[in-house]
Amino acid sequence: MNLVTTVYLLCLCYYAPARTSKGYKFLMISENFEDAFENIPVASKMDLKCALEECSMALNLFLNNKFSEALELLRPWSKDSMYHALGYSTILVMQAAMTFEQQDIQMGISTMKEALQTCQRFRKRSTVVESLSNLVSKQSVDQLSEEEMHAEICYAECLLQKAALTFVQDENMINFIKGGLKIRTSYQIYKECHQVLQMTQGSKSKNETYHQFEGGVNLGIGAFNLMLSLLPGRILRLLEFIGFSGNRELGLCQLREGASGSSLRAILCTFTLLVYHTYVSLILGTGEANLQEADSLLEPYLQKFPNGSIILFYAARIDILKGNFEKAQLRFQECIAAQQEWKQIHHLCYWELMWCYTFQQNWLQAYRYADLLSKESRWSKAIYVFQKAAILCMLPEDDLKRTGEDIVSLFRQVDGLKQRIAGKSIPTEKFAVRKARRYASSQPVKLILPALEMMYVWNGFAIVGQRADLTENLLVTIEKEETALQNETNHSEYYMDDVCMLQLLKGLCLKHLGRLMQAELCFSKVIQSEKQIKYDSYLVPFTLYELGLLYKQQDEREKAIRYIETAKNNYKDYSMESRLHFRIHAALDSLKVSPASTP
Repeated sequence: MNLVTTVYLLCLCYYAPARTSKGYKFLMISENFEDAFENIPVASKMDLKCALEECSMALNLFLNNKFSEALELLRPWSKDSMYHALGYSTILVMQAAMTFEQQDIQMGISTMKEALQTCQRFRKRSTVVESLSNLVSKQSVDQLSEEEMHAEICYAECLLQKAALTFVQDENMINFIKGGLKIRTSYQIYKECHQVLQMTQGSKSKNETYHQFEGGVNLGIGAFNLMLSLLPGRILRLLEFIGFSGNRELGLCQLREGASGSSLRAILCTFTLLVYHTYVSLILGTGEANLQEADSLLEPYLQKFPNGSIILFYAARIDILKGNFEKAQLRFQECIAAQQEWKQIHHLCYWELMWCYTFQQNWLQAYRYADLLSKESRWSKAIYVFQKAAILCMLPEDDLKRTGEDIVSLFRQVDGLKQRIAGKSIPTEKFAVRKARRYASSQPVKLILPALEMMYVWNGFAIVGQRADLTENLLVTIEKEETALQNETNHSEYYMDDVCMLQLLKGLCLKHLGRLMQAELCFSKVIQSEKQIKYDSYLVPFTLYELGLLYKQQDEREKAIRYIETAKNNYKDYSMESRLHFRIHAALDSLKVSPASTP
């Protein structure tokens, strides 16, 4: 949730406006940017055009790592201007999402509530979301002022962010329902604004403020359709029944149109696409990211904001997905050095650096960043502590002793650190808790290559598979553990679970090395051992899915569909079930299987 929220809230733009005696002019970011900001007086009046321009400057300050300055620029008009209210509350909501501190969450909700009230004052008096369509159909669209059009878009954005924080704040069912209703209302407003946009194409003058409204519609319709299209067919059909739509091509088209424009929300459309290409398609998809588009989207911002921490972060993330781990490590260090105000951005970098070093099997460096996360970040203590312990399991005994850490003690902490969001446990935390239970008894049973198992959970083999040298090294590690397990004289109750987990990981390495027949044999061994698996029931459906992808890679479409649908329809109540169903949906979509044929 944090990453998507973070990206959703980064509404930034290309140029920084500076106030002159005649209004504003747009400046290229330069060495004089900060001096220009320091000399700007507080505006004495604020119309829509001035509000857009001043928020543009605030958002550029934000993109240049000047977070406090951005807030201070927005604060004076945050209760009288819809865009100042949206910008000011957005930064505070983003801060709350990153810190996870209850005080920050409460402040974010309170400020967003005030922002909603400010936006409401500018909305059409007779307009609520249920009657906006009647207004459009019964009255001339010319009667809608530009301010009223923008008020709808700003109100929808505020409503969506407040709903997201409501889920985090309290896990009771009433708040969960309230949050869901806010999201539905936000979506309905976007749909009605899209209708307004279509009906005003010929009747409204295409001035700058109109294009700003257009950018807001592109963002809302695009993001909703893209994200909803990721949902498995059964859930999506239910949501479509209550008024949502999940058309991926429409979503991508709207976001690309918005990203290519010059509105305030152009950069937000860009970042939504970047999240999709660099995270969503990997974690909830088949791992086939469109890095060419991601590069082209980010390049203009790298040129204009070379020291922007958010820009540097995504540049490094793209390097990771290309397999350029060494280059990514340098860029993440640049990102960390770029600003010290928001330490939570450092935590994003620590997470990625931990995986960079894990892919390279540099376990001491990977441990260093897992340790920093477990001590500094509040996002998921259970995952961080489990990850630290899992990495320590990979160290030679002498290196482990030098760290001074107690692996058993760390694993025993995991269960007490799990949390709930929107009343639900986090699937990866539940998985970590289940795995850590092997250390709960007085005679712990050690986990086998837990760091590599977690790598698979995050679809990391699809990333490291870009590098044959590192994939070969992983295969050596897996085969060495496989031999050690076979040579054990006293097998634990987890023996076959461990054997099958190693076969799955081994098959993944072989697949990425192009040794497809051997990979198929590994996957088949897991499936044939189904009845001997006692605890890790997730292994069989995930392996069926991987075997389906293997057949897809070999253009055996019917076999691919059969195995993937078997994983979908024949198994339930296993770890990370929802994550696999997201991946299955993406795989079947890429095979062009209609939802009707996949109940």
